[in-house]
Amino acid sequence: MNKKRMMFIRMIAASLVRRRSRMIIALLSIVVGGTILSGLGMIYYDVPRQMSSQFRSYGANIIITPSKDSFVEDDDLLKGLSFFPTEELEGYTPYRYENTSVHNMPVTLAGIDFDSVQKTSPYWRINGERPMSGGEALVGAKVAERLGISAGDDISAVNSFEVTDDIDISKIPDYEIYTSPDTGEKYCDHELSLKVTGILQTGGSEEDYIYVSLSDVADLALTDRGYDIVEVSVAATQDRLSSYIETINSNVFNSSAKLVKRVTASESTVLTKLQSLVFIVTAVVLVLTMICVATTMTAVIAERRREIGLRKALGAYNSSIIGQFLTEGLVLGAIGGILGSILGYVFAQIVSRNVFGSSIMFRPLLIPITILASVLVTGIACLIPIKSAVEVDPALVLKGE
Repeated sequence: MNKKRMMFIRMIAASLVRRRSRMIIALLSIVVGGTILSGLGMIYYDVPRQMSSQFRSYGANIIITPSKDSFVEDDDLLKGLSFFPTEELEGYTPYRYENTSVHNMPVTLAGIDFDSVQKTSPYWRINGERPMSGGEALVGAKVAERLGISAGDDISAVNSFEVTDDIDISKIPDYEIYTSPDTGEKYCDHELSLKVTGILQTGGSEEDYIYVSLSDVADLALTDRGYDIVEVSVAATQDRLSSYIETINSNVFNSSAKLVKRVTASESTVLTKLQSLVFIVTAVVLVLTMICVATTMTAVIAERRREIGLRKALGAYNSSIIGQFLTEGLVLGAIGGILGSILGYVFAQIVSRNVFGSSIMFRPLLIPITILASVLVTGIACLIPIKSAVEVDPALVLKGE
């Protein structure tokens, strides 16, 4: 390293140390700007994941239905689910519906997996207990009110079959065949005894059903068939969900996947507004940082007018003066960017834990971006003060004017 360069570095270091009070003010403003930029940057890119996770509490965002007058079979379901990345697939719940009667009143029985429904419908509120085994039922609040059912009651779901060659009535224990007096057709009733463990309250259409296990529905209907509908919960943005649906519909011909628009549209709207807010706040903070740095550097240059005038009288070029002050600013920008990157992650973690209740993902790429942005903002903020330094007239300054 030659003497000229060593001298330049010593001048920069001495200048920063001698005016450390003003330089600390400028550095603090850069650190604050870098912290906000880094922190909100991490939040901006992590918001889709966080929002998607939060919106999963409102239910599934994709439904799979049969393409024609059939059912969603297990093979088609597994093939469709294979197109979702494992880390994004929160869960899925197949539904099978059968019409039956309880207390001589028509009721729709819904067969589900009670473990998986907790992932796709976490908003379900149950007064009582969730069914844990076969022979137990969860009754919707509207059905319970209509039939006078409470948690702990024993009920019987009855299914009537016309006796034909297609129905194996031997599966019905102690069956009895009776003849309809109107049509002369023969029928047989199959009864399923159920223990009501809880009452379901959602405020929606879910309250119109009695929920039992899939095996209980198959036993009552005497048939083992596919599903009427499958709810799928996926932690992904609307664009990615649309891509997955297009892939499924192109490759699985017996089933059709659709977005639950009331969930995905709300998620997309909130996400867009939140990201816009983060962008605006970051831009405002960077502008304020630039103003603070520019004000501080202006004051520093005003204090050093005699020094600048003396250097110019001794033959210093304008480029030399510009280089010195610009380097001082860029050094402050780099230091502030480094500190801001570290503090930004801490800031993002605090915001994420308080707003979303979960940790944020660290993004190393934001560190060089934050440092570069801090250096650029500081460099731009120094342009106006440097312009005034170059315009200093050594004759007037050295005369004390």
